[in-house]
Amino acid sequence: MNTDKALKVRRGLGVAVLLSVMVAATASAEEERHQVHHQVSAGRWIAGDFHNHTYLTDGSNVEADVLANAFRFGLGWIANSEHGGTSARSPQGAAWPTDTLFLGNPPAGKMWRWQSLEQYSYPIIAEARTTNPDKLIVQGYEWNVPTHEHASVGIVGSAEQGGKAIAQHEYLFDAGDSGSTSDSYLGVTGKVVANSHDKAVAGARWLEENYSKASYFLLNHPSRTLKYSIADIRDFNNAAPDVAFGFEGIPGHQKEAQRGGYGGASPKSRTYGGADYMVAKVGGLWDALLGEGRHFYCFVNSDFHSVGGDFWPGEYAKSYTFARDENHDGNISPDELVDGLRSGNSFAVHGDLISALDFTAGHGDRRAAMGSELHLDKGANLTIKIRFKSPERNNNGDAVAVDHIDLIAGEITGKVAKFMEDGVTPNPNYGKDTNKSTRVVATFAKKDFEVDEDGYRTIVYPVKHLKKATYFRLRGTNLASNTANETDAQGNPLIDDLMGGNTPANAYADLWFYSNPIFVHVSQ
Repeated sequence: MNTDKALKVRRGLGVAVLLSVMVAATASAEEERHQVHHQVSAGRWIAGDFHNHTYLTDGSNVEADVLANAFRFGLGWIANSEHGGTSARSPQGAAWPTDTLFLGNPPAGKMWRWQSLEQYSYPIIAEARTTNPDKLIVQGYEWNVPTHEHASVGIVGSAEQGGKAIAQHEYLFDAGDSGSTSDSYLGVTGKVVANSHDKAVAGARWLEENYSKASYFLLNHPSRTLKYSIADIRDFNNAAPDVAFGFEGIPGHQKEAQRGGYGGASPKSRTYGGADYMVAKVGGLWDALLGEGRHFYCFVNSDFHSVGGDFWPGEYAKSYTFARDENHDGNISPDELVDGLRSGNSFAVHGDLISALDFTAGHGDRRAAMGSELHLDKGANLTIKIRFKSPERNNNGDAVAVDHIDLIAGEITGKVAKFMEDGVTPNPNYGKDTNKSTRVVATFAKKDFEVDEDGYRTIVYPVKHLKKATYFRLRGTNLASNTANETDAQGNPLIDDLMGGNTPANAYADLWFYSNPIFVHVSQ
């Protein structure tokens, strides 16, 4: 493959313009967690969804229906993750029977969510595991994050304690749980009823301190109401780096008339090609986080509530994650699943535009996958490799094909401190949510794809003499640049409002995938 002819480099930008400040050759403790693995561990890719609803909160189906359809559409794992606060209905959709024992004096006719999680939802999940032994089913909940928006929280494996652990978190930290009841119900102390950002950070820290390897806290539909700033996200990630490691950068509700359920007046509170502005904007908030070298990742979900308003989990949206099988027994444990999510070796896709992605950065016999770090000498050469597959048809019956893939890159300049050197004065850059160094450095069109013996379409892109730390990420679409009301001349997604009211047909005509980043550091 003649890469000089095959690659279209935009705006004459070479990789040299991306090069950022240099980092020390000795990796910090955090960096060591993400070092490239020289020997590839056994494991497999698994598609999942961690944000969906049933009758127990504001959904329109029993859990069994949600699970059956998720597995029908190819998911290997799913987390039940519905609202905290209270439950007004039983798992079957009826009002709670009058003889129900309501603990903690909730509002009339409602049950505190911590009670429904432990006594009703978790037993359903536990039973579903026995009837679906080849699937991973997680009990989570949608946290009403104090003074912010929603987030998906899960606690897995032996840490679950029969559903008690997730109930404890909801009881202590959910913004909608205003009850102050006896600690003897859940065996926890220190409940704070007044909501604040500090309470939200404390909820993240609680997960980090108690379940750092067995839990996750991932922001849902982050720009829908503009209640998450980059300063907030930095606070969460600083307090809980092993737990607060990502967001639903591509929200659910892709069937709704306002795509993603995003209807705010600000352009930042709308979707672009179905994606949140934080992700869709090149050089925006996500790129600002990645430019710090933060291991903060993008996922997609269904946010399923009803068939009329949403796609089933897995029907339209899939997050693929590589989970290691450390025991080499062919099974992925819940802990291994969460470790896979935390690793960042994952990608998010709509409409089954792709069903497999192998995206690596390499030098010699060393290579880093998505979420990993590669450490090189200053001036070393780097090779970017992209391999992907698409199914013949998606769940809408449409033939799918990637029109082009963009390679996006930006400088890594290190974490932004919250305070100035005096430790008191706020650092104005802590609230800065842009990364001016981020660019689309190369666009690969259909003519650039070669097909290997395994049926993967492949791209090889050389980066010469890398002098500064750089991260790389991908986005791909079925749309050509300058598609009316869909993409601009550079291939960026346009605001979805231009298509008028969203429909399933509109959603299936406008497909994208996003990879998570690879971090390449260089020595001085």
